[in-house]
Amino acid sequence: MMDLNFPKYIKVADLGCSSGQNTFLAMSEIINTINVFCQKWNQNPPEIDCCLNDLPNNDFNTTFKLVSSFKEKNFKSKVPYFVSGVPGSFYSRLFPRESLHLIHSSYGLHWLSKVPEGLEKNKMSVYITASSPLSAYKAYLKQFQRDFTTFLKLRSEEMVSNGRMVLTFIGRNNMDNPLHRDCCHFWTLLSKSLHDLVIEGLVSASKVDSFYMPFYDPSKKEVKEIVGKEGSFEIKDLEAHEYDLGHCNQDGSKRSKSGENEAYYIRAVSEPLLVAHFGNAIINRLFSKFAYHVSQHAGCRNKTTISLVVSLTRK
Repeated sequence: MMDLNFPKYIKVADLGCSSGQNTFLAMSEIINTINVFCQKWNQNPPEIDCCLNDLPNNDFNTTFKLVSSFKEKNFKSKVPYFVSGVPGSFYSRLFPRESLHLIHSSYGLHWLSKVPEGLEKNKMSVYITASSPLSAYKAYLKQFQRDFTTFLKLRSEEMVSNGRMVLTFIGRNNMDNPLHRDCCHFWTLLSKSLHDLVIEGLVSASKVDSFYMPFYDPSKKEVKEIVGKEGSFEIKDLEAHEYDLGHCNQDGSKRSKSGENEAYYIRAVSEPLLVAHFGNAIINRLFSKFAYHVSQHAGCRNKTTISLVVSLTRK
């Protein structure tokens, strides 16, 4: 706010907002923070344009039905705000030039714009594993470099000078072996579950061999290198936090439930991709297998998966 000289109007974008009750959590926090900050500095609060972005097939109707509830929860706020929807991929231009003051994105940027090319040798695995060829890692990294660079370039065109961007996405700990993923990695367990269905004759091996997740979990080093090379933003902070879907360090009585919980989450984010490739008939069986495998890895402690949170300022 101080870097922006306390503007009378602020435009905020939440990229990959999804739909449902959690859609407005970030915007509520932003509004409350601005309200408190302006009171502290005895400034009149700015009007806030709250822009919610996601792909066109997102359920924006449900989102807009929750606007009244969102306003009720923030009725004490002295900050005037307005809510709008912006359908489209964040790998494309979404806003006019130099119009955004703050961008927030939570758990969206690990999704790639497409599945990388050159994964044919990565057999019976939906993602990178220790048994994958090095070419699979290079293909995924190349696609992430291309996508994240595009994202930064487009946002730099849309943001005002000194605008701030806060991004959270799934990453991995720096490892000497870029192929290494822990034994309880969710895509590793999904691959095991699909292999089970091949053994049971419910899915063909060739069908599994041709399915890959459009996903990449970068290291902190990779993120820094891409931001530095693109050149439009300065990293103010880059933190790594534990990423746990709830199945670590559970005792036996809770393992089954934690497996079901993780299966529910992974199904929510991956089902459309799986149905498009395999059809709907196997989905219930697949995630029953997945929940079982999660429960069998409840003691996994050597986790490579982390949450990366990066705060950037537009130069």
